[in-house]
Amino acid sequence: MLLSMTGYGRATTAFDHKTITIEVRSLNSKFTDIRFKMPSNYKEKEAILRKIISERAERGKLDVSLEVKSLQGDDEFGLNVPLFKRYHRALAELVDELKIPNGDLLQAILRIPNVVAAAEDSIDEKEWEAVEQTLHQAMDNFNDFRRAEGEAMEEDLRMRIRNIQEPLKMINPFEKGRITRLRNRLKQNLEQFLGKENIDENRFEQEVLFYLEKIDITEEKVRLEQHCTFFIEQLDLKTTLKGRKLSFISQEMGREINTLGAKAYSSDIQRLVVQMKDELEKIKEQVANSV
Repeated sequence: MLLSMTGYGRATTAFDHKTITIEVRSLNSKFTDIRFKMPSNYKEKEAILRKIISERAERGKLDVSLEVKSLQGDDEFGLNVPLFKRYHRALAELVDELKIPNGDLLQAILRIPNVVAAAEDSIDEKEWEAVEQTLHQAMDNFNDFRRAEGEAMEEDLRMRIRNIQEPLKMINPFEKGRITRLRNRLKQNLEQFLGKENIDENRFEQEVLFYLEKIDITEEKVRLEQHCTFFIEQLDLKTTLKGRKLSFISQEMGREINTLGAKAYSSDIQRLVVQMKDELEKIKEQVANSV
């Protein structure tokens, strides 16, 4: 089972004339990074919230929004009078000095952060239980979303691996042809520079064997096929934390494909290598978005 690193989950609970809403969004990240947006009186519970989310989200950059609203419209707000006065004095002096229109100075100051804030009441124990329940429901929805995305990713990854294995098998028929072309080209060059009568056939065969060893791609083909098989085996595992391992495997696949291209000496094999590289890049994009 594969989990997408991007996801969204939302849950709402009605409690004691209040509505508790929690939203969880995530993006790609190598590590777990959680940012909160919540009422100031819930800051004391941040460590508990962070622990719950970390255990259930596993990995990703997460934005968590916690909102508690009164159903009766009686949310209490406080005015920071000293801060309001300081802003008013500073702005009034600026207006007089620059001779600019006064405008609605009152409304402008009220929109400044921290001038008006929700009253910081202590959290009732039952309200906190309702918040925890809402968070777990939001995380359930969040992980359901990521599983659905992960299933689509996994299906695409399996297809991409097949799209690498198929051209890999198509390389074999072109190998004999490139050996013949290499032999003919070497012999033609020697005849051109040394003359046909001056060629030592035994030495020539030794040189051919030397070059054939240099361009032999048997090991690369075997290792690439093994990496493809290992990749599928990892997808088949029931665990969810597999993104990093799949990333490592795809890097190893890339090394073998690049070496195949470097040793190809065949336009037909190069064409197949380009196809495999294209599929591998799509695999890397998908893996980067998996947990």
